[in-house]
Amino acid sequence: QVQLVESGGGLVQPGGSLRLSCAASGWIFSINTMAWYRQAPGKQRELVASITSGGNTNYADSVKGRFTISRDNAKNTVYLQMNSLKVEDTAVYYCHAPAVVGVWGQGTQVTVSS
Repeated sequence: QVQLVESGGGLVQPGGSLRLSCAASGWIFSINTMAWYRQAPGKQRELVASITSGGNTNYADSVKGRFTISRDNAKNTVYLQMNSLKVEDTAVYYCHAPAVVGVWGQGTQVTVSS
């Protein structure tokens, strides 16, 4: 069974930090590009960051310089380090492997509020 499980979300103040984790199982994780998406209620899910199997990264302009995506292939896990969080970052965060069609985790809630 292909599975993704996100964790690490929570409530933080503006300027704070969180580290999200996504544990993958059920396929060969190391050969896949992985990505983090986020979605606020009633809004379309948007791409936040991605990382290829070779370690190349891309970021949405809104998070560039604040967020860092990384992966540990030995642990089948992808991370999103979020620093200098803003209220606008509030959303449910999901990880996804584009090559594994239709598989998403339950998401993890990130709320940034003073």
